[in-house]
Amino acid sequence: MEKTLIEITDELRKEGYTEDFNLKENCLECRAGDFELFHHEFHVDKFFRLEGESDPSDSVIIYAISALTNGSKGVLVNSYGIYADAMASEMMEKLAFKN
Repeated sequence: MEKTLIEITDELRKEGYTEDFNLKENCLECRAGDFELFHHEFHVDKFFRLEGESDPSDSVIIYAISALTNGSKGVLVNSYGIYADAMASEMMEKLAFKN
């Protein structure tokens, strides 16, 4: 059985990924608005792709991200596919789904 979004994010929190990131066009923003990370300032440590049970277009990707600038670690949850947010090419490349 596939893990849920909540189960995965809870596991990541226990591993120290405590920040919540929002995806902007050209950066990641800490949900509290304290700082921004541009494509060269973070690393994607791992990611998980979840597909909706009833509708494959309800897919999301959960990213575990480490900041290279301030040592913070956090989670970004983003839709995958048709509903994905618009973003700059550098961000698209950094967050590209890789098998």
